[in-house]
Amino acid sequence: MTAKDYLSQAYRLDQRIDAKIAQVASLNELATKCTATLTGMPRNPNRGGSSMADAIAKIIDLQTEINRDIDCLVDLKREIVQVIKGVENTEYQTLLEKRYLCFLTWEQIAVDMGYNVRHLYRLHDEALEKVTVPASCH
Repeated sequence: MTAKDYLSQAYRLDQRIDAKIAQVASLNELATKCTATLTGMPRNPNRGGSSMADAIAKIIDLQTEINRDIDCLVDLKREIVQVIKGVENTEYQTLLEKRYLCFLTWEQIAVDMGYNVRHLYRLHDEALEKVTVPASCH
């Protein structure tokens, strides 16, 4: 695994968490739209439970997944912080933290650090060369 791939894991996990949160919001919306249909017709006893109960069960499952993913993200970020601290140059550390822990765009980082984007790309390449990926991640 390259240094960039290793450091990018947190962003990808954060994106998956956001997608699951959006799914929960969608299911919540669906659950509030569920209404009971009253008819004089007898119900099929083999038919499953209500769609609202199904939606609530899915919401609970997704929320459990989200909580697990958040725990993993916190652990991963803690590990990434230690890896970044292993880079001796503080300017490289700042750049790597802004990019891989704060998920800032190149333009935001350039403004924050007072560099043009092309110079920032060069610094980034140099910083990645100084990153030591933990052996368990290869």
